[in-house]
Amino acid sequence: MDYKIFSVDVQDHIAKVVLNRPEKANSIPQAGWDEMHAIFNQLDADPAVRVIILSGAGKCFCAGIDLSLLMSVQQLNDLSCEARKREALRKFILDLQAAVNAIEQCRKPVIAAIHGACIGGGVDIIAACDLRYCTQDAYFTIKEIDMGMVADLGTLQRLPKIIAPGIAAEMAYTGRNVSGTEAAKINLVNQAYRDQAAMEEGVQEIATMIAHKSPVSIRGTKEMLRYTRDHSVAEGLQYMATWNASYLLSNDLMEAFSAKMERRAAKFKD
Repeated sequence: MDYKIFSVDVQDHIAKVVLNRPEKANSIPQAGWDEMHAIFNQLDADPAVRVIILSGAGKCFCAGIDLSLLMSVQQLNDLSCEARKREALRKFILDLQAAVNAIEQCRKPVIAAIHGACIGGGVDIIAACDLRYCTQDAYFTIKEIDMGMVADLGTLQRLPKIIAPGIAAEMAYTGRNVSGTEAAKINLVNQAYRDQAAMEEGVQEIATMIAHKSPVSIRGTKEMLRYTRDHSVAEGLQYMATWNASYLLSNDLMEAFSAKMERRAAKFKD
């Protein structure tokens, strides 16, 4: 499928999703949010895809939501009924949230590779990813506070579960820039690389490692990590027992054992 805002390429079980609007600093218009939702639903359903790398073309990762999209909200003032106006605005926000949620809900691990600016909606997006890596000269900012807004696409819900709540609050209240080097120190990213080339090489290596693991086990691991984040240990263990009772006895398990006994690399089916 052809996309206008994103490009998608799948090779060797790795999907590379690139936000491809460099002339607009990869700011995302309505069409981009719609594409994001469709892309991650498609990759979730594609059995050939085992892991996804999400990056941005040009000089930065993402400058956030396109301002023209925010300005279009003013059109809701044409609705004479206040209830209908608020209902439409709520649906607008929920639709944008759904696009970001599709990243988190995708059963395949999503790796964010961040260089340059990651602003506003860009932070919403990376917070929904499973793994985050950046360049040392990248920077992150929750810019909504400087626009008289409350970040509404997931940053305030997900970030305090990724980094210390106090640091997340400081970022949200001040809108200050957090450098790539600092991002690694506060665990916003797993690692900050010296430059984009080194980051791309490192992320590719990690994606390749994941792509060679059991697809069933990787999907189950993501599901457990996501569930455990929002539930107690006891609830997580109960769900884990039910999950493995359903999925443990897979062909992947037998292939892993056979490969170990035969001293060869395991080869898992899509």
